[in-house]
Amino acid sequence: MTSTIDLNADLGEDESPEAEARDIAIMDIVSSCNIACGGHAGSPESMRTMLTAARTRQIAPGAHPSYPDRSGFGRRSIDISLEELEACLTSQLQDIRNIADQVGVPLTHLKPHGALYNDAQDDPALSGLLVDMSARAGLALVSMPKSLIQKKAAERNIRFIGEAFIDRRYTAGGRLLPRSDEGAVIEDESDRIVQGLTLAKGGALAAQDGTILQVAAHTLCLHSDSDGALETARKMRMALEKAGIAISAVK
Repeated sequence: MTSTIDLNADLGEDESPEAEARDIAIMDIVSSCNIACGGHAGSPESMRTMLTAARTRQIAPGAHPSYPDRSGFGRRSIDISLEELEACLTSQLQDIRNIADQVGVPLTHLKPHGALYNDAQDDPALSGLLVDMSARAGLALVSMPKSLIQKKAAERNIRFIGEAFIDRRYTAGGRLLPRSDEGAVIEDESDRIVQGLTLAKGGALAAQDGTILQVAAHTLCLHSDSDGALETARKMRMALEKAGIAISAVK
Protein backbone atom coordinates (compact mmCIF):
# COMPACT_ATOMS: atom_id res chain seq x y z
CA MET A 1 0.00 0.00 0.00
CA THR A 2 1.27 3.46 -0.89
CA SER A 3 1.59 5.74 2.15
CA THR A 4 0.44 9.33 2.02
CA ILE A 5 1.68 12.59 3.53
CA ASP A 6 0.46 16.16 3.31
CA LEU A 7 3.02 18.75 2.21
CA ASN A 8 2.29 22.29 3.40
CA ALA A 9 3.86 25.75 3.23
CA ASP A 10 3.32 29.03 5.07
CA LEU A 11 2.40 31.58 2.39
CA GLY A 12 1.30 35.17 1.89
CA GLU A 13 3.90 36.55 4.29
CA ASP A 14 5.69 38.80 1.78
CA GLU A 15 3.70 40.94 -0.65
CA SER A 16 6.50 41.75 -3.06
CA PRO A 17 5.82 40.58 -6.63
CA GLU A 18 8.75 38.17 -6.48
CA ALA A 19 7.57 36.57 -3.24
CA GLU A 20 3.97 36.28 -4.44
CA ALA A 21 5.19 34.58 -7.62
CA ARG A 22 7.30 32.18 -5.53
CA ASP A 23 4.37 31.38 -3.24
CA ILE A 24 2.06 30.66 -6.16
CA ALA A 25 4.72 28.42 -7.72
CA ILE A 26 5.01 26.56 -4.40
CA MET A 27 1.26 25.94 -4.55
CA ASP A 28 1.83 23.88 -7.69
CA ILE A 29 3.88 21.49 -5.52
CA VAL A 30 2.28 21.32 -2.06
CA SER A 31 -1.11 19.90 -1.08
CA SER A 32 -2.07 22.47 1.56
CA CYS A 33 -1.07 25.98 2.61
CA ASN A 34 -1.30 28.29 5.60
CA ILE A 35 -2.11 31.89 4.68
CA ALA A 36 -1.03 34.89 6.77
CA CYS A 37 -4.11 36.81 7.84
CA GLY A 38 -2.87 40.13 9.17
CA GLY A 39 -1.32 39.49 12.58
CA HIS A 40 2.31 39.10 11.54
CA ALA A 41 1.95 39.68 7.80
CA GLY A 42 -0.63 39.70 5.05
CA SER A 43 -3.39 42.01 3.83
CA PRO A 44 -6.83 41.62 2.25
CA GLU A 45 -5.13 41.77 -1.15
CA SER A 46 -2.53 39.10 -0.37
CA MET A 47 -5.15 36.86 1.25
CA ARG A 48 -7.32 37.12 -1.85
CA THR A 49 -4.36 36.34 -4.13
CA MET A 50 -3.33 33.29 -2.12
CA LEU A 51 -6.88 31.97 -1.70
CA THR A 52 -7.61 32.37 -5.38
CA ALA A 53 -4.44 30.48 -6.27
CA ALA A 54 -5.31 27.74 -3.77
CA ARG A 55 -8.77 27.35 -5.27
CA THR A 56 -7.36 27.18 -8.80
CA ARG A 57 -4.81 24.55 -7.81
CA GLN A 58 -7.28 22.66 -5.61
CA ILE A 59 -5.07 22.62 -2.54
CA ALA A 60 -6.35 22.96 1.03
CA PRO A 61 -6.06 26.52 2.41
CA GLY A 62 -5.87 27.32 6.09
CA ALA A 63 -5.72 30.37 8.33
CA HIS A 64 -2.31 31.26 9.77
CA PRO A 65 -2.99 33.77 12.59
CA SER A 66 -0.42 35.08 15.03
CA TYR A 67 0.28 37.41 17.88
CA PRO A 68 -0.30 41.04 16.77
CA ASP A 69 3.35 41.63 15.90
CA ARG A 70 3.95 42.82 12.35
CA SER A 71 7.21 44.54 13.26
CA GLY A 72 8.60 41.30 14.71
CA PHE A 73 7.01 39.03 12.10
CA GLY A 74 5.14 37.21 14.86
CA ARG A 75 8.34 35.63 16.13
CA ARG A 76 8.29 37.32 19.54
CA SER A 77 6.22 36.31 22.55
CA ILE A 78 3.87 39.22 23.29
CA ASP A 79 2.66 40.40 26.70
CA ILE A 80 -1.07 40.43 25.97
CA SER A 81 -4.11 39.35 27.96
CA LEU A 82 -5.89 36.20 26.91
CA GLU A 83 -9.01 38.25 26.19
CA GLU A 84 -7.12 40.65 23.92
CA LEU A 85 -5.40 37.79 22.15
CA GLU A 86 -8.68 35.99 21.58
CA ALA A 87 -10.22 39.13 20.08
CA CYS A 88 -7.19 39.61 17.82
CA LEU A 89 -7.11 36.01 16.61
CA THR A 90 -10.86 35.95 16.08
CA SER A 91 -10.58 39.10 13.96
CA GLN A 92 -7.79 37.58 11.86
CA LEU A 93 -9.79 34.41 11.33
CA GLN A 94 -12.92 36.32 10.39
CA ASP A 95 -11.00 38.48 7.92
CA ILE A 96 -9.62 35.51 6.00
CA ARG A 97 -12.87 33.59 6.22
CA ASN A 98 -14.79 36.54 4.71
CA ILE A 99 -12.37 36.67 1.79
CA ALA A 100 -12.45 32.89 1.38
CA ASP A 101 -16.24 33.08 1.13
CA GLN A 102 -15.94 35.76 -1.54
CA VAL A 103 -13.37 33.73 -3.48
CA GLY A 104 -15.49 30.60 -3.14
CA VAL A 105 -13.01 28.32 -1.38
CA PRO A 106 -13.57 26.79 2.08
CA LEU A 107 -10.90 27.05 4.76
CA THR A 108 -9.91 23.60 6.01
CA HIS A 109 -7.63 24.22 8.97
CA LEU A 110 -6.08 26.64 11.44
CA LYS A 111 -2.35 26.76 12.13
CA PRO A 112 -0.94 29.37 14.52
CA HIS A 113 2.23 31.16 13.45
CA GLY A 114 5.64 31.72 14.96
CA ALA A 115 5.92 32.46 18.65
CA LEU A 116 2.24 31.76 19.24
CA TYR A 117 2.67 28.31 17.68
CA ASN A 118 5.65 27.56 19.91
CA ASP A 119 4.23 29.10 23.09
CA ALA A 120 0.93 27.25 22.81
CA GLN A 121 2.37 23.73 22.62
CA ASP A 122 2.70 23.36 26.38
CA ASP A 123 0.72 26.33 27.74
CA PRO A 124 -2.71 25.43 29.18
CA ALA A 125 -4.35 28.81 28.46
CA LEU A 126 -3.00 29.27 24.95
CA SER A 127 -3.61 25.68 23.88
CA GLY A 128 -7.15 25.89 25.25
CA LEU A 129 -7.79 29.12 23.36
CA LEU A 130 -6.65 27.64 20.05
CA VAL A 131 -8.72 24.48 20.54
CA ASP A 132 -11.76 26.63 21.38
CA MET A 133 -11.23 28.69 18.23
CA SER A 134 -10.94 25.60 16.06
CA ALA A 135 -14.09 24.17 17.59
CA ARG A 136 -16.10 27.34 16.98
CA ALA A 137 -14.81 27.67 13.43
CA GLY A 138 -15.21 23.99 12.57
CA LEU A 139 -11.58 23.78 11.41
CA ALA A 140 -8.90 21.17 11.93
CA LEU A 141 -6.02 22.32 14.14
CA VAL A 142 -2.45 21.94 12.88
CA SER A 143 0.22 21.71 15.56
CA MET A 144 3.00 19.58 17.02
CA PRO A 145 2.55 15.95 18.06
CA LYS A 146 2.85 15.03 21.75
CA SER A 147 1.76 18.52 22.76
CA LEU A 148 -0.86 19.87 25.13
CA ILE A 149 -2.69 21.13 22.04
CA GLN A 150 -3.03 17.57 20.75
CA LYS A 151 -4.25 16.36 24.15
CA LYS A 152 -6.87 19.11 24.44
CA ALA A 153 -8.00 18.63 20.84
CA ALA A 154 -8.56 14.92 21.51
CA GLU A 155 -10.57 15.72 24.64
CA ARG A 156 -12.82 18.03 22.60
CA ASN A 157 -12.99 15.69 19.58
CA ILE A 158 -11.35 18.36 17.41
CA ARG A 159 -9.58 17.06 14.32
CA PHE A 160 -5.84 17.39 14.97
CA ILE A 161 -3.18 17.34 12.25
CA GLY A 162 0.28 16.56 13.58
CA GLU A 163 2.98 18.63 11.89
CA ALA A 164 6.73 18.23 11.48
CA PHE A 165 9.25 20.51 9.81
CA ILE A 166 11.53 19.84 6.87
CA ASP A 167 13.76 22.85 7.47
CA ARG A 168 14.03 23.13 11.27
CA ARG A 169 16.02 21.35 13.99
CA TYR A 170 14.41 19.99 17.14
CA THR A 171 15.17 20.11 20.85
CA ALA A 172 15.42 16.97 22.95
CA GLY A 173 11.86 17.68 24.10
CA GLY A 174 10.49 17.45 20.57
CA ARG A 175 10.00 21.18 20.14
CA LEU A 176 11.54 23.49 17.56
CA LEU A 177 15.00 24.76 18.36
CA PRO A 178 14.71 28.56 18.81
CA ARG A 179 15.72 30.49 15.71
CA SER A 180 18.25 32.38 17.84
CA ASP A 181 20.21 29.14 18.32
CA GLU A 182 22.89 28.20 15.84
CA GLY A 183 21.71 25.57 13.40
CA ALA A 184 18.00 26.06 14.16
CA VAL A 185 17.19 26.49 10.46
CA ILE A 186 18.45 23.75 8.15
CA GLU A 187 20.23 25.59 5.36
CA ASP A 188 21.52 22.66 3.31
CA GLU A 189 18.98 21.46 0.76
CA SER A 190 20.08 17.82 0.85
CA ASP A 191 19.72 17.81 4.64
CA ARG A 192 16.16 19.16 4.29
CA ILE A 193 15.27 16.37 1.88
CA VAL A 194 16.76 13.70 4.15
CA GLN A 195 14.82 15.05 7.13
CA GLY A 196 11.58 15.24 5.14
CA LEU A 197 11.92 11.65 3.92
CA THR A 198 12.77 10.41 7.41
CA LEU A 199 9.70 12.12 8.85
CA ALA A 200 7.39 10.88 6.09
CA LYS A 201 8.58 7.31 6.65
CA GLY A 202 8.13 7.54 10.41
CA GLY A 203 11.85 7.26 11.08
CA ALA A 204 13.84 8.68 13.96
CA LEU A 205 15.47 12.13 13.99
CA ALA A 206 18.45 13.29 15.98
CA ALA A 207 17.73 16.37 18.10
CA GLN A 208 20.34 19.10 18.32
CA ASP A 209 21.93 17.44 21.37
CA GLY A 210 21.89 13.98 19.75
CA THR A 211 18.73 12.73 21.47
CA ILE A 212 16.76 10.39 19.20
CA LEU A 213 13.19 11.54 18.51
CA GLN A 214 10.11 10.02 16.93
CA VAL A 215 7.82 12.66 15.41
CA ALA A 216 4.51 11.22 14.20
CA ALA A 217 3.51 13.64 11.44
CA HIS A 218 0.49 13.83 9.13
CA THR A 219 1.87 16.92 7.39
CA LEU A 220 5.32 18.28 6.59
CA CYS A 221 5.96 22.02 6.57
CA LEU A 222 8.42 24.01 4.51
CA HIS A 223 8.75 27.73 5.27
CA SER A 224 8.41 29.70 2.04
CA ASP A 225 10.85 32.36 3.30
CA SER A 226 13.68 29.86 3.78
CA ASP A 227 16.46 30.33 1.24
CA GLY A 228 15.83 28.12 -1.77
CA ALA A 229 12.34 27.15 -0.58
CA LEU A 230 10.86 26.72 -4.04
CA GLU A 231 13.60 24.39 -5.25
CA THR A 232 13.50 22.47 -1.97
CA ALA A 233 9.74 22.03 -2.38
CA ARG A 234 10.22 20.63 -5.89
CA LYS A 235 12.94 18.22 -4.82
CA MET A 236 11.05 17.22 -1.68
CA ARG A 237 8.00 16.22 -3.67
CA MET A 238 10.09 14.32 -6.19
CA ALA A 239 11.90 12.45 -3.40
CA LEU A 240 8.66 11.55 -1.65
CA GLU A 241 7.04 10.28 -4.83
CA LYS A 242 10.17 8.32 -5.76
CA ALA A 243 9.91 6.67 -2.34
CA GLY A 244 6.31 5.65 -3.09
CA ILE A 245 4.76 8.26 -0.82
CA ALA A 246 1.73 10.06 -2.27
CA ILE A 247 1.16 13.79 -1.60
CA SER A 248 -2.34 14.66 -0.47
CA ALA A 249 -4.07 17.00 1.97
CA VAL A 250 -5.28 15.39 5.18
CA LYS A 251 -8.92 14.35 4.73
